[in-house]
Amino acid sequence: MRASGIDRVFERRLAALINSRESTVLRGGLKGVEKESLRVRPDGTIAGTPHPAALGSALTHAYITTDYSEALTELVTPTFRESWELLQFLCDLHQFVYRHLGDELLWATSMPCVVDGDASIPIARFGSSNVGRMKEVYRLGLGHRYGRMMQAISGVHFNYSFPAHFWSVLADVLQQHETGQDFISAQYFALLRNYRRYGWLILYLFGNSPALCSSFVKGREHSLHELSRGTLYEPYATSLRMSDLGYRNKSQAGVQISVNSLAEYVRDLTAAVSTPHPDYEKIGVKVDGEYRQLNANLLQIENEYYSYIRPKRVARSGEHPSQALQRAGVEYVEFRALDVSAFDPVGVNQNKLRFVEAFAALCVLKASEPIDFNEQSALDANHAVVAHRGREPGLQLNRDGRPIELARWAHELIDSMRGVCELLDAGDPQRPYTAALELQEAKVNDVALTPSARTLVELRSTGESFAQMALRMSRIHKAYFLDLHPPNEQRLAEFSAQAEASLEKQAAIERADRIGFDEYLARYLGRDRGA
Repeated sequence: MRASGIDRVFERRLAALINSRESTVLRGGLKGVEKESLRVRPDGTIAGTPHPAALGSALTHAYITTDYSEALTELVTPTFRESWELLQFLCDLHQFVYRHLGDELLWATSMPCVVDGDASIPIARFGSSNVGRMKEVYRLGLGHRYGRMMQAISGVHFNYSFPAHFWSVLADVLQQHETGQDFISAQYFALLRNYRRYGWLILYLFGNSPALCSSFVKGREHSLHELSRGTLYEPYATSLRMSDLGYRNKSQAGVQISVNSLAEYVRDLTAAVSTPHPDYEKIGVKVDGEYRQLNANLLQIENEYYSYIRPKRVARSGEHPSQALQRAGVEYVEFRALDVSAFDPVGVNQNKLRFVEAFAALCVLKASEPIDFNEQSALDANHAVVAHRGREPGLQLNRDGRPIELARWAHELIDSMRGVCELLDAGDPQRPYTAALELQEAKVNDVALTPSARTLVELRSTGESFAQMALRMSRIHKAYFLDLHPPNEQRLAEFSAQAEASLEKQAAIERADRIGFDEYLARYLGRDRGA
């Protein structure tokens, strides 16, 4: 039972994994990162300029794109087996981008710069092709539904897949005879359920948005306190980004997506993208010849569903995410709750990535029963309270219907991860995963070491507003990348070539369109209904 504090099932599974004589059973999982940053002017206001042409096409470039806003740059790495390789690539990407930003900067924090209402946030544009127009209309719909302010928030997404050789060993541990894709998908869904149970720990350890610029909530009701002129905060917050002020907004409260199985997940997503919503019907879809949203359903498309973690499969051209999952099962998971770290030039660091990798193994090895509606409500409440009050002394969470101190539960989870980290270290004398675990344990022992606490200390000690501090850090990061020597000229040249090729690819897509946008959209959305 989880309530006892000792998970006997997990202990048996970990022991069996250790005794499997596969010393590298957890080594070599594939890791990738998607890192978002607002482009801002030198004065720290959001950039109104187009996505720089020298960075290539946001529609077709594999590594450099935009998210909701034209100013919301997104850098995407390929997958690597080692975290240091991933971060080196991400560093090279930043260096390339900064060579083509002129006097603009990449904002160093998750919560936005000074903004002047929704109208100040430009929606991303992807050219005149049907697929490009669809991406733009989807974003218009998000703005109408949730407001553009929420879409100006940045985050770091960590994509992870276990090494292929792990699954046969795990099947032996679980005494399962089938080791094919159905087994792999089922284990990833076990991970998803346990992340919903324990993912609050990620917010406590890595949340770095306890404060924000007052312009973010101008004209909206909130319960934030004033820290200084222009800065609002919550005294014990860890991640306002992942609270109801940010992504966990009330607008999607009615979207319940089960992760009890792949079949249930697809069933619920399919229902959400095909069920009309009265409030969205009032917005209208095509009004006076202009699209306001793709449709008036609970979700326009599947990616509109905001979640802490997603099951993923690389989709084929024109394929919906759930269709890709149905076709070939879960390929990897996307951890979406990481705030951008103002203390790291690329927004993330190796210790964070190593901890999340070990945490993924913890979640797949622990017992993972189906989650019913009542349990899901309690789990959502745990995440919400940690986002708002995670550093509050003596804070209690709900575990299996009983109160438990956050610190005690966090220690239990970290203790369970020691054996996992030993497997991930696999004879490395530097013991990097164990070292990463010890750094996080220190944050549980001393709340002052958490990034959210460090941010508030920085604001108080300097007397800066949130916007002033974030702008200062953004300038420091820009100088770091522009002064970095020696630059990887070969990789930077490759990025330039890829940028040119992506522009040519976008132009080819635009030339190849043979049908109008109305017909294109009807065909695309028809696939949601099985057409």
